[in-house]
Amino acid sequence: MRLNEITYTDAKPVEGYGPGFFRIGGEVIEGPVITGPLGTYAWAGYEDTDTLVALAGHIDVLFLGTGADIAHLPAALRNTLDEAGMGVEVMSSPSAARTYNVLLSEGRRIALAMLPT
Repeated sequence: MRLNEITYTDAKPVEGYGPGFFRIGGEVIEGPVITGPLGTYAWAGYEDTDTLVALAGHIDVLFLGTGADIAHLPAALRNTLDEAGMGVEVMSSPSAARTYNVLLSEGRRIALAMLPT
């Protein structure tokens, strides 16, 4: 078997999560979070559309974790992201974190916004 060392670009991988928090690049962040090519920072949740739209042009796909279970996005948020021309994949936060890490290791232009579990 061949093993390759994973080298991440400016974005940091999700290293862990638990009730109400995420550990990304060695830093623990409580509550909703965004991580990607523009850094890692707290997110105000579904109403904070400006922060998500600011990612347009920097990424090809936004993974949006909806907490412990998959849920539909509010229509206003979905419309705003569509108007910004952003590709969005909605899934549970644990699934979104795993998918983000795999694609990040491949050097893809992606970001992740998650609600805690």
